[in-house]
This record gives sequence, structure tokens and C-alpha cells, in this order.
Amino acid sequence: MNIDLTRRAFLGGAGAGVAATTLGAFGFDGVEAAHAAAVKAFRLAKTVEARSSCPYCAVCCGMMIYSAESKSEPGKMEVVHIEGDADNPVNRGTLCPKGAAAIDYIRSPKRVKAPMYRKPGASEFEEVSWDFAMERIARLMKDDRDANFVETNNDGVTVNRWSSMGFLSGSSVTNETGWLTFKVARGLGMLQIENQARI
Repeated sequence: MNIDLTRRAFLGGAGAGVAATTLGAFGFDGVEAAHAAAVKAFRLAKTVEARSSCPYCAVCCGMMIYSAESKSEPGKMEVVHIEGDADNPVNRGTLCPKGAAAIDYIRSPKRVKAPMYRKPGASEFEEVSWDFAMERIARLMKDDRDANFVETNNDGVTVNRWSSMGFLSGSSVTNETGWLTFKVARGLGMLQIENQARI
């Protein structure tokens, strides 16, 4: 069956369709009420935002971390959302899959939130205070340095080496922190200094 569609009939039909669509968009026929009912409140409206940096690699992408009052523990804040920082010149708001999933390790029940210590001969770790951990680390470092420090080599040349200790530095730090870390490690005589950025 052949239908003769004239230009005038086509434009008339198109015009009627546009008119009907426009009337619906202006709120006639219940479209406006249905749309208003479907709109949800912005979920980050009542959150507190803070800038941070991703801890995973040497790129040091900027993050926006949003926190709100905990539903399970009223009065306590908890992280509810993480996204890339659009103002950060490193990542311009983007995050890799690991950075984008950072909220998962923040909320993980297996996340270690305090120093852990396993006594000699014990099979389990126990939570200890930061003071205990720092004093224990400092004592072990001092004892090892006292036992293994080399002031001069076989030719009598001053070398001040501490070859039994190494240092692994993080890469998500400022230049100043990196400089200070290097100076402290070298000042103690360490030769093996590595950085996370090499991984």
C-alpha cells in the first residue's frame, strides 16, 4: 500500500508532536509531579569534605574525602565517599581503580588501626600503644647500630657505615619530607635506602 506523504502533512504532524511534547514538559499531564517525586536529595549535601592524597603509589593523586555522622555510632564521623580532587594538578579529578576503591580499605573490618606487636615465641599479634611501638623500634635500631656500626674501613678511611639496616621510604610525601627522610637515614649511616616509587 502506497501512502503519499506531502511536505505539508509531514510538517503538520511533526509540529503536533512537538506541541504535545512541550505541553507535557511544562507540567501538564502529571509529568512535572512525577519528575519531582523521582528526584533524590544530593547525598553529599550534609557531609564534611577534606582534601588528602592517595597512599598507593608515587603519583600522589589528590582525593576529596567526605565524612558524615555515623549511623551505627552517633556522634562519631565516618567516611562515606571518596573521589578525585578536580583542583589537584596531578590527577585533575581522576583516580585509578585502586584509588577509587580506597573507601573499601578504610571501612574494612581487617584494617589495622593501631601498632601490633608479636612477642618472641608468641603466635598472635597484640595491639600496643604508639609510645610502646616507637620506643621498641628505637631501642632495636640503637642496639643494632651499636653492634654493627663501622667507623673506618680496612685502610683507615672514615666511612661511618651502618650496613645491617635498610630504610624504605614512602613516595606520597612532599619534597621537604623526602629530603628530611634521606638526611636522617644517611646521618645514621644507612647505605640501603629504597623508595616506594621504584616498585
